Amino acid sequence: MASVNIAVILILVAMALYAVSVAMAATYMVGDSAGWTLPQQPIYYDKWAADKTFVVGDTLVFDYNPQYHNVLRVDQLGFQSCNATSPIMRYASGRDSVALQSPGHFFFLCGFPGHCQAGQKVHIHIAIYPP
Repeated sequence: MASVNIAVILILVAMALYAVSVAMAATYMVGDSAGWTLPQQPIYYDKWAADKTFVVGDTLVFDYNPQYHNVLRVDQLGFQSCNATSPIMRYASGRDSVALQSPGHFFFLCGFPGHCQAGQKVHIHIAIYPP
């Protein structure tokens, strides 16, 4: 009986922690007011992401003109080489919301020719829980 009570308590605590992490979820506009576009500096999106702590439950919003840009989620090798030929996911609406549902490293780039090479790419590291 005591072990059942402990199991129930642990489940309730886990549910509460999950609820707190979801309640603390944030929405990030990638690139802030500049949005998702060709950056003035090649490392612009690296700098943009560097001062943020992304956690499970957060949302990224990519805001861009779909005539000139898109968003591709790629693997690390595709990110490093700016290879857009085999994306994990493709977004092209002009205002895409990407829910961060699991911890890990996620890589996004623009698949239009030359845009990734010019710095239109971002690496997002997602922590498990809020700090």
